[in-house]
Amino acid sequence: MTSAVHIREQAIDRFWDTVPPLWGRIRAHIRATATANFDVTVEQFHVLRYVRRRPGSMSELAAAKNISRPAISQAVEVLVQKGLLARLERPEDRRYIELTLTQAGNELLDTVFNETRAWMREGMKILNEDELKSIVKAMPALKKMVDQFQASSSRKA
Repeated sequence: MTSAVHIREQAIDRFWDTVPPLWGRIRAHIRATATANFDVTVEQFHVLRYVRRRPGSMSELAAAKNISRPAISQAVEVLVQKGLLARLERPEDRRYIELTLTQAGNELLDTVFNETRAWMREGMKILNEDELKSIVKAMPALKKMVDQFQASSSRKA
């Protein structure tokens, strides 16, 4: 086995040992924060987060989240009823309904992000400066991998 292949296999093993459990803990914290403070599911939270970054139509949201249009419509309706999302008609094209966050939706995301960042900050206190720098240094490589997976899955769709 070549050195590059061996290192790649080690990286895969470390990834599986670390990222899914970490993401599971983060999701559990987001779920607890969003549910306790706002009665919002993790999936609804992700819809709000996506709309904040890229306001657009339900079709665009469904495609981006890889969720059926009826499922997105249902999630959007719940969020509209809760006053967290708004549907806006475009005067030039009444068929296009743009989804945007309300002030309450923005406040919800700000609160959940701030509480989650504080929770993560507390958890990272066990890491020394070199360990933190290693994490920061590794993030662009992980992002590159995520981007590649997203690009290859969008080409298959």
